[in-house]
Amino acid sequence: MTWESWFTLAVLALMVLALARNYATDLAMVAVVGVFMTAGLVSDKFPSPNKLVSGLGNEALVTVLVLYVVVAGLSRTGAMSLVTRPLLGRPKNVTAAQLRLMIPCASLSAFLNNTPIVAMFLPVVSDLSKRTGIAPSKLFIPLSYATILGGVCTLIGTSTNMVVYGLAVAEIGRRDVFNMFDLAWVGVPCAIVGITFLVVTGRWLLPERKPSISASSDPREYTIEMEVEPSSGLVGQTIEAAGLRGLPGMYLAEIEREGRVLPAVASSETLRANDRLVFVGIVDSVLDLQKLRGLRPATNQVFKLDAPRSERCMIEAVVSPQCPLVGQTIRDGKFRAVYNAAVIAVARQGERVRQKIGDIEVRAGDTLLLEAHPSFADQQRNSRDFFLVSRVEDSTPPGHEKAWLAIGILVAMIVVAGFEWLSMVHAGLLAAGAMLVTGCCNASAARRSIDWEVLITIAAALGIGETMRSTGLAEQIANGAVGAIGEHPWAVLAGVYAVTMLLTEVLSNNATAALMYPIAMASATKLGVDFHPFLIAIMFAASCGFATPFGYQTNLMVYGPGGYRFSDFLRVGAALDLVVMAVALVAIPIAFPLTPV
Repeated sequence: MTWESWFTLAVLALMVLALARNYATDLAMVAVVGVFMTAGLVSDKFPSPNKLVSGLGNEALVTVLVLYVVVAGLSRTGAMSLVTRPLLGRPKNVTAAQLRLMIPCASLSAFLNNTPIVAMFLPVVSDLSKRTGIAPSKLFIPLSYATILGGVCTLIGTSTNMVVYGLAVAEIGRRDVFNMFDLAWVGVPCAIVGITFLVVTGRWLLPERKPSISASSDPREYTIEMEVEPSSGLVGQTIEAAGLRGLPGMYLAEIEREGRVLPAVASSETLRANDRLVFVGIVDSVLDLQKLRGLRPATNQVFKLDAPRSERCMIEAVVSPQCPLVGQTIRDGKFRAVYNAAVIAVARQGERVRQKIGDIEVRAGDTLLLEAHPSFADQQRNSRDFFLVSRVEDSTPPGHEKAWLAIGILVAMIVVAGFEWLSMVHAGLLAAGAMLVTGCCNASAARRSIDWEVLITIAAALGIGETMRSTGLAEQIANGAVGAIGEHPWAVLAGVYAVTMLLTEVLSNNATAALMYPIAMASATKLGVDFHPFLIAIMFAASCGFATPFGYQTNLMVYGPGGYRFSDFLRVGAALDLVVMAVALVAIPIAFPLTPV
């Protein structure tokens, strides 16, 4: 090995050590790219600065970026909850939640690209976690891993499969190298065993990290009234079936129906059109309540504001003694006319406010939850009328009326990309543009939806992979490991799989597959056996990168939302790597015998 290879290996070892000690992933990897860029001043075997940062324009990175915008459109319209709530239901425990999540995600990813599936399910899993009280860290890794396991079941399930298939077609000159479902003979057993392994061992291997501030720690309890829309699907459902019982951080205090008040509402009570539901809870739960399809604020003031609802947000304002409305009711004080804002809920020092919103008499110290244009916060921040004015993040009311439009855009994107009429990045760009043009998502929400840490990490990982290839480290590792194994076909097959699996944890999956393809073909030729088992091995090993967050881009997408550390992926992913490898190395020679040619 050259000194450049040794230097690269040493720097990568330090990076892994830093990540294991929970240094910020994006910062650690950017620092490594900086070291390699500096080393390029000494030796031309290191990539040029242009190549090291070329990942910023990489197609995979741009695809992830535009999918965040597509997901923002789905989230802002409540489209995903419309489709997935009936599917996921309200599981009673972690095991049931993981199974309800992983089985459909694995099934979908066999036919669709993994990345948009994970992107679509990010807000769904967050919502499921809030509704059930299950730690997000118990669900997000299973989401990513399930899509990876499902993707290896068909030829079109992952881009890695198509890369290997394309290289084989180009070399052999036939398109029947593999058929659509050839990989299922190996992929389905791997998926079944892998999902079973996660469900059984997840209680020990997956961390349980609750949010640092629990729902019960917020001292502000708001009283909010919601009305059942007459055309809603909630009409005729029980409180339990509608998901209104046991809401995290909130409870249903009473129902007002045709002038009668129903206190201590039973779970079996059936909802009727125009029922007024009185809830008491913290601000995060109020926001979740606003997103429920079929409920609308009971105060009609929100429909009289100047700005359209898609441009509004929630704002908390603490009333000062100088406010001219102190001592008046919200209705008599004409709050909406004075401030161009509608009062959605009121919190009063732990006291239950029992009047209707319009009848509540404003007192100094009351905390009002308002629906208003974001400019309200800027206009009133230094006003004598309020002690404190702060915008609530991600609080724009969902535009349920555009939910099916958002779903239509999503389906069109998947169909166009799935049939390869356009590339995934092209279809994603058009879908993101459609979300913006149709108003499913506005520009500010689109910008806020992008997880820059993920994108920076992907770009840095691509630069690091380019360094491993440029310095010859990756090829030396692959050739050295495979060459040391011997000439037993199964042992060489296992070696090809193991080396590919290790490389894909630090290189991109497609780059690893392209690097290992000639090594796999050369190994099969040298042994005089069929090449199909070796290509299947690199397809599976290059895709199944579970042990690091940058082993597969979907791992990076769930890294932040799940609150994970680098060591979490290493603990559960390394074990799953070995399990899937064992199943694959048993199934591959059975489905594709290592017969002499």
